[in-house]
Amino acid sequence: MGRVIDLLQTTLDGLLDGASYALVGLGLTLTFGTLRRLNLAHGAVAMIAAYAGAWLHGRGAVPAWGVALAVVGVAVVASLYVEWLCFAPAADGATLARGGAPVAGADAREVVALASSFAVWMQLEQLGVHLLPRHLNAFPSLAAETEWALGPFALRPDRLALALLAVVLTAGLATWLARTRGGLAWRAAADQRVAAGLVGIGVPGVQRMAFAVAGALAGVAAFAVLAVQGQVTPMFGMWVLTKGLVAALLGGLGSVRGVLGGGLALGVVEAHAQGLAGALGREFATWALLFAVLLVPRRRGGAGRAHGA
Repeated sequence: MGRVIDLLQTTLDGLLDGASYALVGLGLTLTFGTLRRLNLAHGAVAMIAAYAGAWLHGRGAVPAWGVALAVVGVAVVASLYVEWLCFAPAADGATLARGGAPVAGADAREVVALASSFAVWMQLEQLGVHLLPRHLNAFPSLAAETEWALGPFALRPDRLALALLAVVLTAGLATWLARTRGGLAWRAAADQRVAAGLVGIGVPGVQRMAFAVAGALAGVAAFAVLAVQGQVTPMFGMWVLTKGLVAALLGGLGSVRGVLGGGLALGVVEAHAQGLAGALGREFATWALLFAVLLVPRRRGGAGRAHGA
């Protein structure tokens, strides 16, 4: 009986961890659904925003809510900077087919966008390290000091709140995409770029809005995750990109609702892997899942399917 309880407790812990993975992957899957291109600088956007918040916190005069607003604001600005530098639409549209899919000549632009987003990732990461050279930096802590006892199980309220935040943001974003005129324009610009432009939808503006929203989501995720941990390190950007990318791939890259399921699955697998093989087994499980997902042929996700259509 005790072994069954331990397995269930491990699964519960994995679900709570997985919700944070879904939260950090939400902005990543949103930009891919809009552009069909992977933004490698997404983790660095979260990191530079977190470092700005830690810098303000270190000054001692900014309350936690002020740090939260600053983190979200810096993330939005950094995300728009990435969009302007790496993913700005071509002036001619010659590389877009009738459905908006890249055709001859577009592969080079996709490679350039991917490589430039990696370069900007390094740029933002180094900016954060120069802002706060120490390896460990304090962050406003909202961590719970006690655990709730639910029968034989233990539950931390701060981790539960983080999981609920991930569910609410995912459900809210998916509903907006599915049931509003703005969401319809967003999906049209993602799935049929040329047709959307012909009917008067400003595709470049939609793209900029997507990056702004993705940046805001990255800022919210960064503050929520780090407020539970109480500290930030230079590895935070890589953690956001790795966990978010695996969660998004598991759920179908570009699917807003899918990233939640992918994050929960990743969290459960990691939790049980750590129980069997320790911290090394946990990291091995993450990379093994990423490798397995990349090997399995999948239909490419998109914002048009984000509402579950």
